[in-house]
Amino acid sequence: MAKGRPRSFDMDEALDQALHLFWTKGYEGTSLSDLTQAMGISPPSLYAAFGNKEELFRRALDRYMQETIDFDGIMSAPTAREVAERMLHISTQMDPERPAGCLLVQAALSCSEASDSVRKELIARRKAGEDALRTRFERAVREGDLPATADPALLAGYLTVTAEGMAVHAASGASPETLRGIANAALQAWSVLIAGDKSSASLPGEAAD
Repeated sequence: MAKGRPRSFDMDEALDQALHLFWTKGYEGTSLSDLTQAMGISPPSLYAAFGNKEELFRRALDRYMQETIDFDGIMSAPTAREVAERMLHISTQMDPERPAGCLLVQAALSCSEASDSVRKELIARRKAGEDALRTRFERAVREGDLPATADPALLAGYLTVTAEGMAVHAASGASPETLRGIANAALQAWSVLIAGDKSSASLPGEAAD
């Protein structure tokens, strides 16, 4: 059987270009012509190598999570406090060679009904990260690293929302110094959260549990 023509472009380099474009412009803001121009390939070559635009985006997401988010490094921290510190520290890092903010957050902000499957994919990936944090904190409670009064789901949600908010702030031009200040403030609330005392943080008119 005759072999197909070998690809005349570097797959990894092309995927890096697509990732940068999706990260900068979002999923819907990135057109097929944007992609082919940035990747230096023709539409038929893009479809042959990566499938359609949505499949290319999923491949770019996989690459982003492998190379940009050191989630294994975060989760392997020896204490729950250090898990929180590592997660928030990563949120303060800004590489001048890369777009600011988080692809998982930025790409979802502008998704319309036409891209609902992409929006759901992004939601699922963020939820998987939050679930992994909750499981890590449940282990910390069992091991005595966190007190029995701590709420693992609340801690995981708190870190996730804080990190996502910092990502949006970074994409809006916040400086590393500003982000570090936010991270430090978030960590100062850690002792209140792990104590499980929700009464001191209740909203006006909200009854304490």
